[in-house]
Amino acid sequence: MQIQTIMMIVFILALIISIWKIYVFLPNRELADDDTNENSTAELEAIMLSCIDKEDISNEEIFNKMIKHRDFDSKHYWRFNQNRLNHLLHNYLVKNRHIDGKKGIFKLNISQKN
Repeated sequence: MQIQTIMMIVFILALIISIWKIYVFLPNRELADDDTNENSTAELEAIMLSCIDKEDISNEEIFNKMIKHRDFDSKHYWRFNQNRLNHLLHNYLVKNRHIDGKKGIFKLNISQKN
């Protein structure tokens, strides 16, 4: 048997073992505390929208109100931080382009309450 054949067989075996090891360690089920799935994102968006209660509210005020909100589960959303809030707010405004920032969300909340 030639050296090239032996090297090719060893390479293929190493490749198969490497692919198998990667497959074994990849997560293939949803984690219990995953706060990025659709349900958790929708719940966080609802909490965020209910916390915008004045026109000139800062992101820090929204963040503090969300953490103190009665529907906020601190065990489930243990990774929630201001960056996640900024991400939620940005995605909400991208999905709803007709709303003009936090002022638009506040006006929408007022019109829905009446």
